[in-house]
Amino acid sequence: MAARILLVFMICLPLFAQFNDGEAHGDPPFLIEDGWRPLFNGKDFTGWHGQDPKQPFQWLTTRGVIWERLLGPTRLSFVREPGDRMLNGPNGRTVNLVTDEKFGDSELYLEFMLAKGSNSGVYLHGLYEVQIFDSFGSTEPMTSSDCGAIYHRWIDNQGVGGSPPSRNVCRPPGQWQSYHIWFQAPRFDSSGRKIQNAKFLRVVFNGFSVQENVECEGPTRAHMNIPEAPMNPLMLQGDHGPVAFRNIYIRPLRPIIKR
Repeated sequence: MAARILLVFMICLPLFAQFNDGEAHGDPPFLIEDGWRPLFNGKDFTGWHGQDPKQPFQWLTTRGVIWERLLGPTRLSFVREPGDRMLNGPNGRTVNLVTDEKFGDSELYLEFMLAKGSNSGVYLHGLYEVQIFDSFGSTEPMTSSDCGAIYHRWIDNQGVGGSPPSRNVCRPPGQWQSYHIWFQAPRFDSSGRKIQNAKFLRVVFNGFSVQENVECEGPTRAHMNIPEAPMNPLMLQGDHGPVAFRNIYIRPLRPIIKR
């Protein structure tokens, strides 16, 4: 009997750890600085909408995300109570999530969790993607499809450009990870002609700088069908596998301070 109890405990322990999200939860300490404000109110999707109103909206909020390492590593399950995490539905494939509000030059911070093999993205202005992907353990050279990359454009049925991350700092599935992004919007003259490309001034991934001064000549693949402009919304990709988000904050772009 004791052996059976021990076996059950060993099996359930990793699941229990992920039920509690694997770590203490709280706002990042630097968010006490001036100007930051949340984009997610921690209870519902006020301020957000589905990209395509014709598609089912299955995003949900939850107080706990469960990654079942042994029983279902390609899934993220959830506690059925409203809470301060958002998840792209029970199956990890739903409409992209877009802010009602538009932003210009921005500094963005957010945290995300992936299931094994999941793929998502953060689209600044709904057009320029910082890739989210389960790159944990990869020993191959980094590409524009890896986590921390600026994704490539899609021209004549092939990928063009993009910027691989400078290093692989992706954590294992089921662990919370973070992006801190400094983004400069494209510039236009008085006639509306673009005179300067959008630029990722810096991307810090899990505390490590992985992108510096990367221009986007145009929208990256799977972008929203909107024109480049001085201000546009933020989009989170929801149709490429289970992904959860929390602690989404934004403020107007400020000078980069090395940390």
